[in-house]
Amino acid sequence: MFKCLLCGIALTCLVFAPALAEDASATKSKVTLVFDHPLPNVPGKSMRGVLVEYAAGGSSSAHTHPHSAFIYATVLEGAIKSQVNDGPVTVYTAGQSFAEMPGDHHGVSANASGTEPARLLAVFVVDTAETNLVTEDAH
Repeated sequence: MFKCLLCGIALTCLVFAPALAEDASATKSKVTLVFDHPLPNVPGKSMRGVLVEYAAGGSSSAHTHPHSAFIYATVLEGAIKSQVNDGPVTVYTAGQSFAEMPGDHHGVSANASGTEPARLLAVFVVDTAETNLVTEDAH
């Protein structure tokens, strides 16, 4: 089992399954692992793609990613509110992208709309052996 790359939802690894998904009504988000592929020219690293779908008003808990993870996220639909480290809270709309550096703290990750859904694709370059991809902040 490992956790969602962006919002900390637990995902169970299923053999022969093309994608992983779990709905979390508490955060109003759905997370699907859409690909996980070792990089042939970078031994020990893999590229993992995660589709994050937020219902209207949905959000994720504040979290960090592994120190080996570089993340590049692109908003596919709607608008996503994001804050990385101590940077400003920024709203990204469909077609816009943002990056997270290894070990960054993702303090805000949420749908910017209370009435429309939002989706983003997050692409990770991470150590292949890494299984704990999200660490939620202690409450």
